[in-house]
Amino acid sequence: MTRCVLVVEDSPANMKLACLLLGKAGYRVLQADNAGDAIVLARAQQPDLVLMDIQLPGMDGLTATRILKSDAATRRIKVVALTAFAMKGDEERMLASGCDGYIAKPIEHRNFLAEVARVLALPCAHRETPQ
Repeated sequence: MTRCVLVVEDSPANMKLACLLLGKAGYRVLQADNAGDAIVLARAQQPDLVLMDIQLPGMDGLTATRILKSDAATRRIKVVALTAFAMKGDEERMLASGCDGYIAKPIEHRNFLAEVARVLALPCAHRETPQ
């Protein structure tokens, strides 16, 4: 069974790179360039993983993650923060907001695919997300 990954990214260059890497690795890829569309797609398509950019126009990625994790229809979908926030404490902040993993940009392809595979291998236990 082919695993499905929803990439939420507002930068066309970052979207192209992420989709290219995922596609070459055998994943089925969905795309959204904003949080609202990502939530709609996640509810409709039930991807195995969402790669969520944090700095998005309108609603930010952490707010979208909290919405996905608080919704019974999407709470089991794994979410990985895909972000340029790479300062001390940022990874912990993303994980505390409900993300299951963290990938810093710019994307380094081996680490990127390794983190995707690591998070997809995690058990699907439901985690309560802080409100």
